[in-house]
Amino acid sequence: MQTTTIGGREFAEMLRGGASKLAVHRTDVNDLNVFPIPDGDTGDNMLMTFGSGAEAAKSAGERLAEKAGAAARGMLLGARGNSGVILSRIFSGITKELSALESAGCADLMRGMSAGVGEAYGAVSVPVEGTILTVFRDAVTYANARAGEHGGDINAYFDDLLSEMERSLERTPELLPVLSEAGVVDSGGAGLLYIFEGMRDALLGKIDEKESADTPAKGNGNAPDLSLFGPDSTLEYGYCTEFLLRLQNAKTVIDTFDTEELTKALEALGGDSIVAFREGSIVKVHVHTKCPGEVLSFCQRYGEFLTLKIENMTLQHHDAARRGDNAQATVAKNVAKKRRKKTGTVAVAAGDGLRETFLSLGTDAVVDGGQSMNPSTADFLSAFGRVNAERIFVFPNNGNVILTAKQAAELYEGAEVIVLPTRTVGEGYIALSMMDPEAEAEEIVAAAEETIATVITGCVSRASRDADAGEIRVRQGDYIGFVGDEIRADRGTRNEAAIALAATLPMDECGAVLLLVGADAEDGEAQQLCRTLELTYPKTEFIMIDGGQPVYDYMMVLE
Repeated sequence: MQTTTIGGREFAEMLRGGASKLAVHRTDVNDLNVFPIPDGDTGDNMLMTFGSGAEAAKSAGERLAEKAGAAARGMLLGARGNSGVILSRIFSGITKELSALESAGCADLMRGMSAGVGEAYGAVSVPVEGTILTVFRDAVTYANARAGEHGGDINAYFDDLLSEMERSLERTPELLPVLSEAGVVDSGGAGLLYIFEGMRDALLGKIDEKESADTPAKGNGNAPDLSLFGPDSTLEYGYCTEFLLRLQNAKTVIDTFDTEELTKALEALGGDSIVAFREGSIVKVHVHTKCPGEVLSFCQRYGEFLTLKIENMTLQHHDAARRGDNAQATVAKNVAKKRRKKTGTVAVAAGDGLRETFLSLGTDAVVDGGQSMNPSTADFLSAFGRVNAERIFVFPNNGNVILTAKQAAELYEGAEVIVLPTRTVGEGYIALSMMDPEAEAEEIVAAAEETIATVITGCVSRASRDADAGEIRVRQGDYIGFVGDEIRADRGTRNEAAIALAATLPMDECGAVLLLVGADAEDGEAQQLCRTLELTYPKTEFIMIDGGQPVYDYMMVLE
């Protein structure tokens, strides 16, 4: 069912849905913070910001303009922390487009989203990519470009926003080294994703009433231990300083007051992590400084303070470290689980059994595909994005897939990607099982190429047409046994073809042979083939695996 317009009631419900979803997941967002960042908790800050807007809209008039205006003011006043401030600017842009409307269509939302991108980037003195800024911009760019395909359906528009927001969030470690090193995605971007998921759920009437965000987050509820910053302590991190400044006509010309000039002045005073923006006569400022008095004295030249918060970030840091057996330990444990490793692997395989086989060898990601179903460049890029490693070795396992894998490797920027030229699943299996993940890249490549050269993969498949293969006459519907492009047997049944093929292979020279059973081969039939091969070649161990692969009824791997 399509939604083509939203009014005040719907918009307020969307805000409530977003706050509810974030309320449930705020701890998850908090745990994504890269330790140590002694600047509060992102999930709590974003919930306090967004929850203030949702609460303000709830008590406003019923018109869309009234709900939107109240939400913007609520978020401005409730904004806390960098991510909270940026979040408030995102919705400032959105609500400016809605505050003059009785109802909003998809085109109005698109304009609002674009305005939100501009306002968010404009509020930060030095925009950093790989943060909530990037996640929102990528999502808006993607969804706006596709909006014409949906006939003004707001539900479809939000689906596009969310799909790209999730993809962009997964890419944030590629853009921000500190995230990559910690093995986490950007916490602000994650919070934004939860908010928009909740808004979309509200559009569809799916708000879980058990999820309540009527009261914004109150933080972790633990007051810092003041003894942790004593008479001999050193101020390492400075003060997180936030305030709302009401510009005064007696002190400045409000209409021409320039927040960019204010930002430059605060930087000159030694401030960093600066976010400053103006909404009418109110200026919201967030700054880290070791001299908050200087910052306040300078800003008081232009107006008077409405709210003021100064927190000792060194004390926060020491307090978090002291509580390492509870909240921070949980964060550290989550980070440790996701910490980037040196070597990752991606393999191509088709069939549940083969996928499980490669995963059991320690493969980080398996791309679905192979003969007759070659994966795309996008499939590889998606797999690379799921592997949290400094370097990724790729096993294409099919001659027709190698070029695509190499193309994806050239495009991917999140890690060094090295494609090993495995042309069969057998080559990939043996090369992967013998790989030393701690070796140098050149050594791994050389060892894999040497291994690949010794692997023989014999396959059995049903013939799709008549053909002449030298002395062998292939008939459509028969089963053929082949190695590479060389057909070595043609028989009426798959087992007969496998036995004839095995006779052409150096079975007695191998201590073990891997027998991969395809999706079309029956279990009893495969068991009988394995027994026959064991009796025929008693010096060789046959390891049968239900690969479930299409096309190839049997694959025999020798090394």
